[in-house]
Amino acid sequence: MKLSSTLMLQSVAVALWATRLERVKRMSAALRMGKRRRTTVHIFVLILIACFAHPASAVTLPEVLQTTVEKNPAILEAKAGLEQAAGQRLVFRSIVWPDVDVNVPAGLQYGHRAGESGAKGFAVGRGNLEQTLFNMAVPPSLRRGDIEVLIAEQQLNVAVVEQLHAARLAFYAALYNRSLESIRDEQRQKLQENVATQKNRFEAGLADRSAFTSATVQADELIPQSEAAQRAYREAQLNLAQAMGIDPAKSSLPAPDGELEFVPIHIDVAAETAAALQRRVDLKLARLFVRAANEDERIIAADYYPRIAGSIHGEWVPVSGIHRQESTSKTQDFIGSELREKAAYTWRVIDNGKVGGAVLRARAAREQNELTCRKLESNVSRDLSRIANNIEAIAGREQSLASASAAAEESARTVRENVATGLISPLEYRVSQTAFLTTESGLLDAIYQHNVARAEWDRVSGRYFQFSYETRRARQEADK
Repeated sequence: MKLSSTLMLQSVAVALWATRLERVKRMSAALRMGKRRRTTVHIFVLILIACFAHPASAVTLPEVLQTTVEKNPAILEAKAGLEQAAGQRLVFRSIVWPDVDVNVPAGLQYGHRAGESGAKGFAVGRGNLEQTLFNMAVPPSLRRGDIEVLIAEQQLNVAVVEQLHAARLAFYAALYNRSLESIRDEQRQKLQENVATQKNRFEAGLADRSAFTSATVQADELIPQSEAAQRAYREAQLNLAQAMGIDPAKSSLPAPDGELEFVPIHIDVAAETAAALQRRVDLKLARLFVRAANEDERIIAADYYPRIAGSIHGEWVPVSGIHRQESTSKTQDFIGSELREKAAYTWRVIDNGKVGGAVLRARAAREQNELTCRKLESNVSRDLSRIANNIEAIAGREQSLASASAAAEESARTVRENVATGLISPLEYRVSQTAFLTTESGLLDAIYQHNVARAEWDRVSGRYFQFSYETRRARQEADK
């Protein structure tokens, strides 16, 4: 009786084991079929992308900056504004130049007068020359014309700096998001290996279903993070193309070449502040606006000072005997060429510029420009100090994360080796992999923030026309 009971229990256990094994086989087959289908769909999507997408062209940072200067729409518009300023300069200087007017009336005279008969052709040459002899507006007008060109030049420089800075930040953002996507994909691949290990252990009966499910969930959690990094990378590529003046509909999106690197920098805030006040193009532009407003005020005030203009009027008659239009006798007719000189003196004494408020309005504009310029100058030291502190903090953070990343990688490798043998629980593996991903992503973020801070330092310190690190080090060595 005991033997039959034992045989019955063994048969039930074998039946249950066979049922579970059959269920596991069906699940494995379904997973393999689903994976094969997903793989087929993934390969098909890759083929479509390869067929219809433009090939991406790899560009370095110097190539990006060079293309931005040559093709950026805002820079090209500023260059056109510089050409327009040359014509505006002529308008301001026209007050000094003489005003010349030449005309040649010609016609046919016919009729009877004092015994004359028949038709006579005639032509009269007339010229008028007017030259300003004294005008208080002449000196400020000459200076204002020069300032107009200088303003256009500095506006071009400001546009170049802004667009180069935008292109540089887009380049760094593209490198950062591409590296972030690569880190998460690599981490997901390791987690997929853990999924395969837990699956084999589950099929062999060495682990329960929860370990396999936990490993699968952990691997799938990285999918939206990788997709977010990929979308950010595409957005950075689009911003980079816009800065470089590339039409995405007609050309491929530029792909940045290289990797983000951490390059230490030594900062002297006091020396950089003094140098930035001299070379910042936006500060130069603000000072030029102050000078322009000052000259505008002087031009307006000069309208209320005396002015003297001399004029010369001449008439040249090639043929005598031609009557004037208003003459009533021969004594009033043309008897030859003549030249008349005169001088005109004007003085506006009713309004001295303060009654109507024109001078006061110009003075208010000048004072407002002065306040804006002083505000920009006072912000230089504060901005440089803030960026210097930020760079120092990021450098300390990078060092800490570099050590933590190395330790987390070593710990994750040890845990990964032990989880395959079942010595460590999947929870510990998940914690170690999450810690490694966090430290690796944090280290990459610190390096990216350091590059962005250096770009901001170059912009605030006015180094954007010579911001290359190699050039700067060579210059420092030459100074030493």
